[in-house]
Amino acid sequence: MHSQLRNLQREITGLSTSDGAGVKLLRSLGSGPHARLDPFLMLDEFSSVNPGDYIAGFPPHPHRGFDTVTYLLDGHMRHEDHMGNVGHIQSGGVQWMTAGRGVIHSEMPEQVEGRMRGFQLWINLPAREKMKPACYRDIQPDQIPVITLASGGFVKVIAGDLTVEGKSVQGPIHGVSTEPVYLDVMLPPHSQLSVDLTLNHHAFVYTYEGKVQIGDRVVNNHSAGVLSDGDRVELSSLDQETRFLLLAGKPIGEPVVQYGPFVMNTRAEVEQAVMDYQNGTLTQAPA
Repeated sequence: MHSQLRNLQREITGLSTSDGAGVKLLRSLGSGPHARLDPFLMLDEFSSVNPGDYIAGFPPHPHRGFDTVTYLLDGHMRHEDHMGNVGHIQSGGVQWMTAGRGVIHSEMPEQVEGRMRGFQLWINLPAREKMKPACYRDIQPDQIPVITLASGGFVKVIAGDLTVEGKSVQGPIHGVSTEPVYLDVMLPPHSQLSVDLTLNHHAFVYTYEGKVQIGDRVVNNHSAGVLSDGDRVELSSLDQETRFLLLAGKPIGEPVVQYGPFVMNTRAEVEQAVMDYQNGTLTQAPA
């Protein structure tokens, strides 16, 4: 049986924007309604050595209807939420939060200088899970398995299962209904990586250092490259060390109605979320 190779379908360039209390970032997925890839709603990259770009952080704000995944490459953030949870994400760590029916949380820098660099990903929830209780996990850097490649590169496996070059690992996040795969890859110059992906799952790469070649096309730096369907993707670095994220997930196939931090299936459900937030019942269990 021949494997079906995925190729590059389209590229979504990261656009400069700001969020929270003025944190500067690049938004690729989610920069417009047509820039989504079910089940992924949004991907933001933030990277700065200038504290003015990140120090104001993300003061308390609500979410309903999806998961948020914060992956920190450099820096130190403190998470607090309405449930009384306090967490710390440090360089190389991840926080995986299911907002479900409602969470009000803040993400604030725990540093006043130095480099702050990382990503926030939003993954949609199916209708049947949008109103489930909120929960979250802090994943320490040493809980994320790393596969060292023959080329001298590496793959960090944040979510899903990976078998590459005869080595198999399972990331700390599994059992999610959209079956997400979340990989952070480093390839030295002029090297290749082949990754098996589930057929019919949507997938994209996001390059944050260098460029990635897929087939005869290249994903530019700070861009998301949406992949065609298939059960395998072959990725190559060019003449410099390259780092990129590879993300895949099972599409939900339901309507998406988004209003800021609320992502539901209908406009009425979004209006309800806004009302619930305004009257203080966003995070309460339904009567």
